[in-house]
Amino acid sequence: MRNWLIAVLTLASCGSSARVWAQGYGLYEQGTCAMGRTGAGVASPCDDGSAIFFNPAALTASPSVVSGGLTGIAPRGTFTNDTTSLVSPLNDRTFPVPAAYFAHPINPRAVVGFGVFAPYGLTSDWPSDSEGRFIGYKSSVKGVYFQPTAAFKLSDRVSVGAGFDITYASVELRRRLDLNPVPLPGAPPGVTFGALGVPRGTDFGDVRLTATSHGFGAHFGAMMKANDMVSFGVRYLTRQHIDFNNGDLASTQVPTNLRTPVPLPGIPAGTPIDVLLAPQFQAGATLGPQSATTTLPFPDQFVVGAAIRPNAQFALFVDYQFTNWSLLDEIVIDNEVAPTTTMVQSFENTHGIRLGGEYTLKGGTIVRGGFDAHGPAAPDQSVTPLLPEAARREIAVGVGIPIQHMRIDVAYQYIHQADRRGRTTDGGLEVPTAAVNNGLFQYHANLFGASFVYKF
Repeated sequence: MRNWLIAVLTLASCGSSARVWAQGYGLYEQGTCAMGRTGAGVASPCDDGSAIFFNPAALTASPSVVSGGLTGIAPRGTFTNDTTSLVSPLNDRTFPVPAAYFAHPINPRAVVGFGVFAPYGLTSDWPSDSEGRFIGYKSSVKGVYFQPTAAFKLSDRVSVGAGFDITYASVELRRRLDLNPVPLPGAPPGVTFGALGVPRGTDFGDVRLTATSHGFGAHFGAMMKANDMVSFGVRYLTRQHIDFNNGDLASTQVPTNLRTPVPLPGIPAGTPIDVLLAPQFQAGATLGPQSATTTLPFPDQFVVGAAIRPNAQFALFVDYQFTNWSLLDEIVIDNEVAPTTTMVQSFENTHGIRLGGEYTLKGGTIVRGGFDAHGPAAPDQSVTPLLPEAARREIAVGVGIPIQHMRIDVAYQYIHQADRRGRTTDGGLEVPTAAVNNGLFQYHANLFGASFVYKF
């Protein structure tokens, strides 16, 4: 009986809670102006205070400014099973990502600022009856950074800046439990409820894992003007390891309306299976409320780039970005009841290129455009419904409209993700391999951003 309880709880929490973080979960839409360039411009960030994220050193070129905006991310995607051709679609939802900045020069060579932005955070939301629900039908990671920042001009051509990051983080996972592979109580090892005729895909529980925490990090930047036309920039966002020590695991029983077809030790034939399972959802039992702890990395980022301004109206930007996703090699989960579980993730570092441009029309209106491309962090065996990932190509357009001391920025960005094979099952393996991939994920997203900028 003890082995059965541990197996059920392991299915409920350990096997899935790590996979909410098994895909790249970075966000780069930290300002509408920059979004119109697909984020390019580390050598010449926008004048809306968003340099606090894109390059703290560039605040030295900022006027007194306050800005705030919102980006709506509307992901759309499907999973198509190889064998059944069954198509499972994502829920049609739009997720808001806010950002706000303030900057103020304190003398001709020093500027202070404060920013609130979310460089890490994504949500994957599938119907609760989707094919991949036993791996997870909803996963959410949120990392909101609060960054006081200072920047200094070392000379007329060289500036440096730095910020201290205070991070609020949260995670959530929702998944269903499949009764078929659960070991049968009192039966020999390897005998599951499937031996009683319980079909695969029989839901008997709904699990919700939530946790919040905080972390600390730093952000550094430097910018150099080679001449009036060309500038170079670099920034480094330090890694953070967020310790979630207050995770809550709550399970709700889902009725199966099945009965035992044959007698079991101490259990007569015809006994409702739901009655047998009910005690395990009570307080103090295997699937009752309990705690879990783990650690989640927010990887460090390194960006270097150049900007070219051949005249006062036109500018071009090019950035290279490195993100240290190899930090997500494995997740170690300590549970209140179940034994410690180690989940192998084997993420790889990612490299990306961002290109952008802008042109100022007569009257001050600014039109923007951009393109970027980057590879995936997740290896083939880690592509699941909990944020399926593949190589991406993104395009964006934007416009800035001046209104006296204000400017309204709007932007649109389209994310095209390459089709990629993945899985909706673990295939009965403790460490799944790409051999159990059973279908094709298709994904794209539309992003809409709007913000106001007030200079004073």
